[in-house]
Amino acid sequence: MSESFYEQLFGVRGKVALVTGGTRGIGLMIAEGLVRAGARVYVSSRKLDACAETERTLSAYGECIAIPCDINSLDGCRRLAEAVAAREDRLHLLVNNAGLTWSAPIDEFPEKAWDRVVDLDMKSPFFLSQQLLPLLRAAASPEERSVIVNISSVNGIRPSPLQNYSYAAAKAGLAQLSAQMARDLMDDHINVNVIAPGPFKSKMTAPLYATDELEAETRSRFAMKRWGRMEDVAGLTIMLASPAGSYLTGIEIPCDGGSTSIR
Repeated sequence: MSESFYEQLFGVRGKVALVTGGTRGIGLMIAEGLVRAGARVYVSSRKLDACAETERTLSAYGECIAIPCDINSLDGCRRLAEAVAAREDRLHLLVNNAGLTWSAPIDEFPEKAWDRVVDLDMKSPFFLSQQLLPLLRAAASPEERSVIVNISSVNGIRPSPLQNYSYAAAKAGLAQLSAQMARDLMDDHINVNVIAPGPFKSKMTAPLYATDELEAETRSRFAMKRWGRMEDVAGLTIMLASPAGSYLTGIEIPCDGGSTSIR
């Protein structure tokens, strides 16, 4: 296989991408992979300092522009879409990654935790996608489809011991929402798929590796006995955004080292 064919098949060079929650954890991993692969990448977070640091760090590898914005409401989604539209006339890839989790015993689980998590983890991906449809449609064609990748979780596929009720419900709902969006955007030449990450190091999973002993015990329960890496989730995202993934839409792919299929 020639290098030019490989680049043609799996390349995202020159594409414009937006990654929400792109300043830490899995979002940062995806953003870094896309930047290194030659895409022009916008990252969004509600924290100004995190945006500035991410833009500075990832710009060493290519094009990265950070836009501070809180997308936990329709108004926030609209503001972010307008900020991207002020800079770009098309968007090839939207990665809806921003998310929140909350764990509490079932007898004590608060309503505010339900609303905050479901709003950010399920409602915001829909309304941000809605607000960005003009840019996604402008980039789409039968030969080169635009792509929405919604980041879910293995907690949306199987029960979790963490008692994160609203998170599990939101992530499971996001998968079905994505399938519906894939159906309805088919004729617009926009693919919609879901990545369901398993064990990756992030702020959400930090309690699982707070000490060396705890991390070793945690990893012993993983099917592959290791954490997910940047290459794992960024590589899958790049594949879905490239010509290699153009025939895939409406599917959910666990990126979990076998945790949902082996154990």
